[in-house]
Amino acid sequence: MLSAKLVQLIESHWREVAARLIQAVRNSQEMSHLAKKPDLELREWCQNILENLGYYIATHKVEEVKGRYRTFGRMRFEENVPLSEAVLRLQILKEKIIGFVREQGFPMTAVQLYADQEFNQRVGRFFDAMVYHVVCGYEDQMRRALRRAS
Repeated sequence: MLSAKLVQLIESHWREVAARLIQAVRNSQEMSHLAKKPDLELREWCQNILENLGYYIATHKVEEVKGRYRTFGRMRFEENVPLSEAVLRLQILKEKIIGFVREQGFPMTAVQLYADQEFNQRVGRFFDAMVYHVVCGYEDQMRRALRRAS
């Protein structure tokens, strides 16, 4: 795959991308709950995604992504993190990944443009799936909580 080098770039520079995400969380007025989380927790969350990005987007690990991110959604509900913040954090991370790759200043040959487009599509599909499963997990846990309360 042409985009494999871009994936490797992200995986090897995950700390820089994570630092950008942490900075964005800290500066966002829309993420007051997540902004209270320690840097270490936010960094570890990013590390888990970024160091395994190639694994997730190169293979069809649908069930693994489904299980992992539904659990993530349930945990955010239990932590009283608004669903909007959980989704926004994923959107920001995706933005930081794509921005980091663009900032590397690769010469934009036709082949590189193709690789960039392929990378963006794969990352986009992966993040779309993550968002969907986080929302499903969050809603599942919310329904369970409502059943327990009634």
